[in-house]
Amino acid sequence: MDLNIYDDKVETSKKAANRAATLLRGAIEDQGQAVFVLATGVSQLEFLSHLTEIDYVDWSKTTALHLDEYVGLSPDHRASFRKYLDDNFFDKVNISTVHKIKGERENPKGECARLNDIVKDLAIDVAFLGIGENGHIAFNDPPADFDTDDPYIVVELDKRCREQQVGEGWFDSVEDVPKKAISMSVRQIMRAHNIVCTVPGKRKAEAVETCLTGKVSPERPASILHRHDSAYIYLDRESASLLDEYE
Repeated sequence: MDLNIYDDKVETSKKAANRAATLLRGAIEDQGQAVFVLATGVSQLEFLSHLTEIDYVDWSKTTALHLDEYVGLSPDHRASFRKYLDDNFFDKVNISTVHKIKGERENPKGECARLNDIVKDLAIDVAFLGIGENGHIAFNDPPADFDTDDPYIVVELDKRCREQQVGEGWFDSVEDVPKKAISMSVRQIMRAHNIVCTVPGKRKAEAVETCLTGKVSPERPASILHRHDSAYIYLDRESASLLDEYE
């Protein structure tokens, strides 16, 4: 795990975007195409904005997936991750192929089966991640399932995760937040050749300290990143504020 700490959110996000773009360009040069996975949330907005401004990635030679989506939520809802990604990424770059999670489908497990059939034929070059306030990666809340081999799974969202969605302004109340989501599994995330994890902000400091300094455990989902050979973590001074080495 490669830990990178910068002074503010803007610099952190720019450095992470440059790393992501370099990895994508390298994959395209080596194999003619690149496959990547996108994260969402307030913490990723600056990162995605910088990534769309980088001009040396041939997006027409890329295939994109996304990490998660709420079950039962309309794609037009302000909290829909498909809407988020359309507004902040897909509408700004010329992606060749996009595989979106259709969380509004009546059979979430059937949607997982559809996605799993797609992913089994793809080697993911880069996964873009954040870390939730409860330490989750994607929607793998603690205790996360470290064992399933299924690429996409239906998960239960814990209260702290749902409270975070309200705090970020996506929903008006915890009761409005769906209790289930479709999420890329931990093992599938770890199959990515490279991971770029961007985690700015004071409200992420506790999760960063718990997951990056504690033992690897399903109770600390993001702690699994210690076991990835090419995981690049980008923090700002606020999210790194509880780390001893930063002090």
